[in-house]
Amino acid sequence: MIALQDDEETLLLQRPEQLTAKTPLPWDQFWIVLLLEMPDLLSSRTLAPFIPQVRIFPLLELISDRNWNFIKLIRDIGVTRGDESQVGHYVGILESSYYAAHALTIFHWSQLSDHIGRKPVILTALLALIVSIFWFGLSKTFLGLVVSRVVCGAFDPSVGVVKSLLMDITDATNMPNAYNYMPIPLMIAGTVGPLIGGSLSRPADRFPDTFGRSEFLKTHPYLLPCFTSAFFISIAWLVACFCLKESVSTRTPIWELIKGRLSRQSYSKPRRPSSDVIVDPGEVNPGEAQSKPLPLRDLLTSRVLSITASYATTGLLQMALSSILPIFYATSIELGGLSLDPPRIGALLAASGVTHGMFQLLFYARLHDRFGAGALHFTGVSSSIPIIILFPVSNALARAYGIGMVVWLCVAVQLMLKTSLVMCYPCMALFVRAAAPNRASLGATNGLTQMVAAVARIFGPASAASVFSYSSQKGHDAWLIYYFLFAIAFLAVGAVLLLPRDPSVWEDR
Repeated sequence: MIALQDDEETLLLQRPEQLTAKTPLPWDQFWIVLLLEMPDLLSSRTLAPFIPQVRIFPLLELISDRNWNFIKLIRDIGVTRGDESQVGHYVGILESSYYAAHALTIFHWSQLSDHIGRKPVILTALLALIVSIFWFGLSKTFLGLVVSRVVCGAFDPSVGVVKSLLMDITDATNMPNAYNYMPIPLMIAGTVGPLIGGSLSRPADRFPDTFGRSEFLKTHPYLLPCFTSAFFISIAWLVACFCLKESVSTRTPIWELIKGRLSRQSYSKPRRPSSDVIVDPGEVNPGEAQSKPLPLRDLLTSRVLSITASYATTGLLQMALSSILPIFYATSIELGGLSLDPPRIGALLAASGVTHGMFQLLFYARLHDRFGAGALHFTGVSSSIPIIILFPVSNALARAYGIGMVVWLCVAVQLMLKTSLVMCYPCMALFVRAAAPNRASLGATNGLTQMVAAVARIFGPASAASVFSYSSQKGHDAWLIYYFLFAIAFLAVGAVLLLPRDPSVWEDR
């Protein structure tokens, strides 16, 4: 009895991670997850170099590097009828169509994957992505471009379903280590995509000896890079088709799902796990293996609402700061910025991106093991407060002493703190996994949080940029943008306080 009492006290005092040995990463499937993280970013980055160094709208270029992608293409199509002032308007429509479609569909795809499995949804999404990028390369009208971006956004598999797949094949002990490797495919796609787009766009002009006689490529100057990107995505589709194992243990055939919807009955019919389904006996309880995916209203538990609120506010904060940083750097010192030129801004942002990737690759799992997901998440969100403070401090120092060593030190500290803020996302993924009402509803729970993050991507940059523009106008309070950012930051900190210190507290369901 004494020994039993000691064991019970030990269980109460120690974290589960300290009691359980770490599960090795399932590399036979994990490398496929890493590969599936690449297609969407590869397709979007392929479009980036379609803009030769056009400086008509430098501020627009700084707000979003993906907006570079479309300026010359919009001019070539002729939708502006020669009015250069309308280019930004149509670029905005093209960009917003992607995010709007993504926000409207991500939850439904994730929920569907709970019922029919991750693999068929991923294969369908990749196929649609291939079609959309082909469509983009063939389009000669603005409507065709919009339809292409809508399809791409509506079927983007990497944010929702692939992350649910990652949660399926990992557990609480090895999931932080899995996130160590997530920057690798993003950095590869972010490097290869621009190389494809930059070297293969307008091939008839760039390589007249090889493609100069092709009237088709002259008529469709951006088709070749789109084709090349689609070819690599096709390889990812083939790998997923033949090598990816299904990770959802109970599935419903699509025709039964449709029949259940039409008859307004439950469309979740438990089935025995297939032989090719990844099932960890230690991870799934016997009763839970037969559980059903829950409808939306049953997903809205206090735990799910807490992590969703944290995801929404953190995403809004991160996107607002990401949009303000380049605008602040480009704005003149007299209007509250630092008057940096585009090459310096680009170098700063590129260095920040590489630093974030390397930091996550080398240190995230170690920090998680030492401090826990809750502490890292709180630290990351709290770092936004000094980030915001450094905006007016940097400007004040630039006014007093010019752009010197002290200003550059402030900029470096600001970008380092931003890395801490971005580190919140793998922490929140652990909370999402723990908050799901049951394992059968993991995809829908993840889709719900990703949906609010997608909405934040729509409103965060637009609202922050608008407030910054308003506050920098003569006669307006220059601190208005900082009040706005502080309000979002305190909301994000408050949402973090709703979460437990450790996601394992929620794992006792």
